[in-house]
Amino acid sequence: MVRDGNVVIDAKRYAGRPSLRGEGGLIRPRVERLVVGSRDCTKLAEGAHKQPHLVRTALDDAGFTDVPVHGSLYFVDADWPLFGGSIVIDGVAVLWPKKLGERLLAPGDLTAQEVAAVHRALADAFPIA
Repeated sequence: MVRDGNVVIDAKRYAGRPSLRGEGGLIRPRVERLVVGSRDCTKLAEGAHKQPHLVRTALDDAGFTDVPVHGSLYFVDADWPLFGGSIVIDGVAVLWPKKLGERLLAPGDLTAQEVAAVHRALADAFPIA
């Protein structure tokens, strides 16, 4: 849990440099595409909304309606640039190792007891298979 809520991480093992590419414009609507190397990964960003929605529903059912939930993609073998590289597509953060660590370790607004209660609620909603 981080300062701005729970982060649902979808980890992928893709090689190449992640980037956003805009398509369309004057005649067609402008659309952003998430590309890793030469591979179009836009569908992964679209799919990263399903899991956070399930977590949001579980937290709502447990009475934690004010705890935000964010989706993120983490590309394990990606070739991230030394500077910059922050990508957000359709509300989904695309992260590299250091940025993910910073986000996960950031101090939050919840007390230790509240964090434990949220953890219990999520563990109950999503038992280990």
